[in-house]
Amino acid sequence: MSASNKTKILAIDIGSSAVKAGLFDATATPVAGASALVPHKQDVASDGTVEEPVGRILDAVDRAVDQVLERAGAEAADIAAVGMDVMASTILGVDDDGAPLTPVYTYADTRCAEDVERLKRRLDVDAAYQRTGVMQHTSYVPGRVLWLQRTAPDIAGRVARWLDASTFIYTRWFGKADVPCSYSVASWSGLLDRHRLEWDAELLRETGLTAAKLPALKPYSHSLSGLTGAYATRWPRLANIPFFLAVGDGAAVNVGAGCAGPSAVALTVGTTSAMRMLRWDASPDVPRGLWAYRLGERGTLLGGAFSEGGLLIDWALKTLRLPPLDRLDEALSQLPPDGHGLTVLPFLAGERATGWSNRATGVFEGLRASTTPLEMLQAALEAVTYRFATVAGLLVGSSLPKIRFVASGGAIRRSKWWLQTMADSLGATISVSSEEQETSRGAAVLALHSLGVWDGLDTHVPEVRDLYHPRPERVEQNLAAGERQKDLYTRVLGDG
Repeated sequence: MSASNKTKILAIDIGSSAVKAGLFDATATPVAGASALVPHKQDVASDGTVEEPVGRILDAVDRAVDQVLERAGAEAADIAAVGMDVMASTILGVDDDGAPLTPVYTYADTRCAEDVERLKRRLDVDAAYQRTGVMQHTSYVPGRVLWLQRTAPDIAGRVARWLDASTFIYTRWFGKADVPCSYSVASWSGLLDRHRLEWDAELLRETGLTAAKLPALKPYSHSLSGLTGAYATRWPRLANIPFFLAVGDGAAVNVGAGCAGPSAVALTVGTTSAMRMLRWDASPDVPRGLWAYRLGERGTLLGGAFSEGGLLIDWALKTLRLPPLDRLDEALSQLPPDGHGLTVLPFLAGERATGWSNRATGVFEGLRASTTPLEMLQAALEAVTYRFATVAGLLVGSSLPKIRFVASGGAIRRSKWWLQTMADSLGATISVSSEEQETSRGAAVLALHSLGVWDGLDTHVPEVRDLYHPRPERVEQNLAAGERQKDLYTRVLGDG
């Protein structure tokens, strides 16, 4: 398919707190006015519950598509395909008729911690790590399935199939039970053998699952078309165009930010945080502490993710009774870096990279009567940058000065001080692109590539809006503070 001014992509980004959708043209530029944002909310509880009824997510997606089609007007006729990304590591069980038996469990649900620990004792952990690309953890599906079997065996026994949120949505839109999922989405489950591109045999045995209870696996370029009757009536413009399989939201961010090769690393701070590099060698070894997710039949996303990000900021601002972050930049910039005497483990929502501890919580060491709320916020945000620096060391090592780091995500975009502090902690230049919807844009780029409109994933790279260069005198100071954080981690949580 050749590019034309009329080629449009409807991109859908299913995030953990909102669904964003919008039209993009053949250069992956957003179409003005043709976008929508529909919030949805996960149910959380102090026992580690983080779940959401799948109907709530489906309704948010449906309404986002409705709004985009309405706002696009006549341009909706130019939509050539639909691309989608989905929040990583979601799972729900459905019965023989495809009706949901469970809510959608997300990566953030920690109730399966003891099941994960039991599973790890039965596995050759290192071998499973290299096969699947992930450390078995509460973020992933194997422990969650074992948890449901233990705590609700009646429900678990009735599950005919296990699906991620995007695959379930496609079963509803297309009226089919046998919708496949992409290698990308499967990778985020922790159940994919990334070398064979099939469900991991050992983990299937250990969880009592079979391949028949999981979706078939296909590249993201696989598409479905022919909306079921109700949706064909609701969205006639989309009734017979290709809908490409969803990818993990992290993969979409990298592609959308222009980080489609090993010389560019995406640094994202949204609700949660991550640092990722897209590599095109077959299946690179995974440095301990990181993960490796397949993008498609080729391409591996190598990196690390953190539960801390916007969640940490929201907690700090609310608890410490501070104004919004963008109003604190000047005050934060007046404070000496690491001058508060605090050492922080920012694990308010648990830890993923790099220690993957299932028992990590937040720690503030060094609090005094003189410590101010602003200093506590400063220390917490600085602590996040040290975690990024640790991942960067594992990810790129001595190549760090040659790497282009591209920052994205609403949380970090709100603070020039934090962007500068991140550059000082990494000892590398950080660029901020002019494109603020990198995730949706990535879904659009992957669809354009799948259609053959783009030859690669970097045909059009977003322009750089701002650059933040490291200040040499601050780099050494932040290295020392990062080492102090590692010492605290060891004293509290062991060697990880």
